[in-house]
Amino acid sequence: MGFEYFREYKQNSTIKIKTSSTNLIEIERRVKNCHLCPLSKTRKNVVFGEGNKNADLMFIGEGPGANEDESGKPFVGRAGMLLTKIIENVLNLKREDVYIANIIKCRPPNNRVPTLEEVTVCKPYLQEQIAMIHPKIIVPLGSTSYHHLSDDYNMPISKIRGEVLEYGDAKLIPTYHPSYLLRNPSAKKDVFADMLKVKKLL
Repeated sequence: MGFEYFREYKQNSTIKIKTSSTNLIEIERRVKNCHLCPLSKTRKNVVFGEGNKNADLMFIGEGPGANEDESGKPFVGRAGMLLTKIIENVLNLKREDVYIANIIKCRPPNNRVPTLEEVTVCKPYLQEQIAMIHPKIIVPLGSTSYHHLSDDYNMPISKIRGEVLEYGDAKLIPTYHPSYLLRNPSAKKDVFADMLKVKKLL
């Protein structure tokens, strides 16, 4: 990897996240008791996140779908199966070696995109997770995840995917969401290329 892959992202290069929790279990306890937005009234389960609590690599999706809401686990449907294949076959890791979470912890009705208000109240939990796990690389899966992590709401995911950005102490490497790949299989080659960059930096 050469310097040409890196784009300076000043807005996030000085991020310092304050965490009031001593561990992920405490954060999860607070999330499960959270009623700060209307999604708490319609959820079946909070989908906090799972994986290696000391992971070097963290994947962050948009939000739980129906399967995730039922199980309380992230990425367990068809998109989750594809993500697992990417982790195992391209990165040569086990799913339990990485950490997987979402921008929001509760399923929006009909799997709609989360509103800014929902993200605003839920994102601090994710920031605490990131601070606690302290990954070397964060991969936003899809435009919603990238936009809310970077606060860059104008850049299409098709233009930014594969770029290596500074995000606090971590590198941010956006790519397409697995559900997008299910609808657009031709984009798998782009995600493959992005994951090779991730693998190189791990």
